[in-house]
Amino acid sequence: MKLSIDHIVLNVEEISKSIDFYTGVLLLQSERLSEYQKNEAPFPSVRINSDTIIDLFPKHMWATEAQQNKGQGNLNHFCLAMSKEDWVLLTERLQSNGIRIEAGPVNRFGANGVGTSIYFRDPDGNQIEARYYSKEDAADSCLLGS
Repeated sequence: MKLSIDHIVLNVEEISKSIDFYTGVLLLQSERLSEYQKNEAPFPSVRINSDTIIDLFPKHMWATEAQQNKGQGNLNHFCLAMSKEDWVLLTERLQSNGIRIEAGPVNRFGANGVGTSIYFRDPDGNQIEARYYSKEDAADSCLLGS
């Protein structure tokens, strides 16, 4: 069986901050934003690629009193893979937007072997891993025991 990720759902505090982050920093394209703003769609999304989107659930869709007191949700982090050139440009955009890189660059195992990753957070505290794969990283996987 071959599976793929269709979408990720993030509970967000402020839609506008999340849209600004995902479209301005990660350069993802928004989906259904104008429909959301006209109350014609319950939430907007951003597109990762032709097959995958991130749905941004506004607070009224998820914020019950019990959920607010629960603390951290089920999502640990998600990873976006890209070319090395795009990865370098992203690290520059993170820096110019004052977004702290919490870890990395570091070699980590993923869906396509070992890649070079950095970790940072979106406006709601969700951790994002950004990575690129290269032949040098694949050679390093022997050192990591992968």
